[in-house]
Amino acid sequence: MKLNITVDGKAYEVDVEVARPEHPIYGVGGYFPMSPARIPAPAPAAFSPPPPVAGEAPAAPVNEEKVCRSPISGIVVRINAQPGQQIQVGDGVLVLEAMKMETDITAPVAGKVSTVKVNVGDSVKGGQVLVEFE
Repeated sequence: MKLNITVDGKAYEVDVEVARPEHPIYGVGGYFPMSPARIPAPAPAAFSPPPPVAGEAPAAPVNEEKVCRSPISGIVVRINAQPGQQIQVGDGVLVLEAMKMETDITAPVAGKVSTVKVNVGDSVKGGQVLVEFE
């Protein structure tokens, strides 16, 4: 592409090459397909529950190998797992919406769903227990 540029009253004709980035997400106005995010729950050993708020009773300890915690804060928009259902590692347990994006929450362990601790429309915090397994 040729451009005419004037610097200090003197005209210059320059050739400009439009650089295209290698990654399509940085392109301008281009189409870049994206798949929905599948975020697995954090590893059981990586979680430590927050300290209790003053005036609240401390939460009962849970077996981290038998729970699915929320990796992010958000709103529950869909629940895919029901009590009594057999779940495999990576199966979709529920869907959270955060910042107008839906995130699939997947099972970190295989097992039978014992309890679903949230309902559609509930607001959840990062680290909150969503599902318990037997």
